[in-house]
Amino acid sequence: MAQILFKDINKKELHRIKVYEELGGYQSLKKAFSQKPEEIVEAVKASGLRGRGGAGFPTGLKWSFLAKDVFPRYLCCNADESEPGTCKDRELLLKNPHLLIEGMIVCSYACRIETGYIYFRGEFHDLSFIMDKALDEARAKGYLGKNILGSGFDLDIHTHLGAGAYICGEESALLNSLEGGRGEPRMKPPFPAVEGLYSKPTVINNVETLCAVPYIVSEGADKYAAFGTEKSKGTKLVSVSGHVKKPGNYEIELGTPTSELIYNLAGGIQNDNKLKAFIPGGSSVPMLPADKVDVPYDYESLAEAGTMLGSGALIVIDDSINIVEATLRLISFYMHESCGKCTPCREGTRWLHQIVERIMQNKGQLEYINKLEDICDNMAFKTFCPLADACVAPVVSSIKYFRSDYEEYFGKVPTRTVS
Repeated sequence: MAQILFKDINKKELHRIKVYEELGGYQSLKKAFSQKPEEIVEAVKASGLRGRGGAGFPTGLKWSFLAKDVFPRYLCCNADESEPGTCKDRELLLKNPHLLIEGMIVCSYACRIETGYIYFRGEFHDLSFIMDKALDEARAKGYLGKNILGSGFDLDIHTHLGAGAYICGEESALLNSLEGGRGEPRMKPPFPAVEGLYSKPTVINNVETLCAVPYIVSEGADKYAAFGTEKSKGTKLVSVSGHVKKPGNYEIELGTPTSELIYNLAGGIQNDNKLKAFIPGGSSVPMLPADKVDVPYDYESLAEAGTMLGSGALIVIDDSINIVEATLRLISFYMHESCGKCTPCREGTRWLHQIVERIMQNKGQLEYINKLEDICDNMAFKTFCPLADACVAPVVSSIKYFRSDYEEYFGKVPTRTVS
């Protein structure tokens, strides 16, 4: 398996700048500063790097959308990582914080940005502390501050700890929170590249995305693009969880069969049970049944299969689970995390929860399934942000592939407790 981001991840004391430099850290800066900013943007475009936070939008293209000749500009690193099942950014932040700092410096130089922020989810107190120490080390070595490495380029990076709201992983809600406001999404357009933080042009990228930038600059766009598939370039960190023998974070080339992730890297199904379903990209994407397990793990193949790569969190469900039970748990999460701004989301998540809960209590009727689908239709793509869509995804897909699991509950004595 190709290793770019995880090549030295288990190296002792990697989070210290001395060890990071010994392994070639911060070398991409010298090459970057020898080029024009627009050349770096073009290189990132040529690499095929796409946003690793969930949307999968081409990174270099996103950088090129910044409003021309409007300053100051800002870079916001999205380190919120609140998507259930996702923990790959946490490992990078914990073990290799300087890789992110280096990526942010290169991005800032390419986009003519002089101030950067790392937005941590509220529970990441330990990672915020580690990053602050790493930033201090980088400043002391001259990688941050005025006239970095004699390039004439100035940059400083600050950390910001959120208050533990899932919605702040959405980029415009993140900006509101960073500005001191309530964490809720904004109307788009304008998009952050035109009017973002403090109404100025802003680049917002995920941790994993920015961590890939130093490799692209130092090794070349072509070398990065050689990994993966024709349209899904590079490697991807995947958080594998659920009913597997070896849950964890794995770096794979995009296009690797999902079955390879589950049965080889993650050791197969726990207790030698059978695979029933899997959610490929975090709880907000549609689940798939076991017969689709050989689908290549890349953006296009998963979309063709009716789901998404999302944040790269592969949740594995075995045949000991009734899918309705798992679906209710996911609905509960989204109901709790809805910011309440949009009526379809605020009301719809609660209605879905009430109906599925009644089904699990054997108080439902067959027509409830149609009612669930009708509510989902009135929620999807009708809100400011994708939280409602995220809640809809497991409901619609669970009915599509596991309708019999719902029908188990109609007219029977309760066999499961609702938690």
